[in-house]
Amino acid sequence: MSSKRFENKTVIVTGAAGGIGEAYARALAAEGANVVVADLADEKGKQVAADIGGLYVSTDVADEESAKALAQATVDAYGSIDGLVNNAAIYGGMKLDFLITVPWDYYKKFMSVNLDGALNVTRAIYPHMTNGGGAIVNQSSTAAWLYSGFYGLAKVGVNGLTQQLATELGGQNIRVNAIAPGPIDTEATRTTTPKEMVADIVNRLPLKRFGTPEDLVGMCLFLLSDEAGWITGQIFNVDGGQVIRS
Repeated sequence: MSSKRFENKTVIVTGAAGGIGEAYARALAAEGANVVVADLADEKGKQVAADIGGLYVSTDVADEESAKALAQATVDAYGSIDGLVNNAAIYGGMKLDFLITVPWDYYKKFMSVNLDGALNVTRAIYPHMTNGGGAIVNQSSTAAWLYSGFYGLAKVGVNGLTQQLATELGGQNIRVNAIAPGPIDTEATRTTTPKEMVADIVNRLPLKRFGTPEDLVGMCLFLLSDEAGWITGQIFNVDGGQVIRS
């Protein structure tokens, strides 16, 4: 008897060509899933898919037709869809600016990916979750609970989106939850956030170390699995104790 939780299940992970998304994709494949790597970094994405025996689909999550093409390519390859991880985001190289001064065109592009992208892909994918339901995990951030400018605003939106979609899709037995990571040691973080700022954040954590993508994997797999069958509409902080809410 196989102990792999996702055997014969198909899961799409957006933004899976590197960083946290890649860690999710590799962990899902190790648990037996058919993994679809959706990204715009074609070379890296194809390599990840090849490494794990999955499918790569070049995808712009902000584009409606691209999201629909992702859904169709997945169904063509595997028949149906069981899980979706909305992880894609503009983060590496992100502009650091205030809400009141960030260039408007950049703000709209940023939100089209970091907030609207999760809704766009969900709208394309959910009709194909036909094996008795499915599970969706959105990538939030502790930035939703702290001051983080327009990045934090996008993550507040992801939290609200998670709760609204959980309500709308619950009748189809589709569960929708979110993970809110704290500071995670990825290339994107290292190139975006000044070292002094990162050091200060880590020093304030109860568990005084940078998180890693692997620290998030367990929560993602749990929320996608049948073990979380009565959990929906929730945002789970995985953050070394950065945010403690009553």
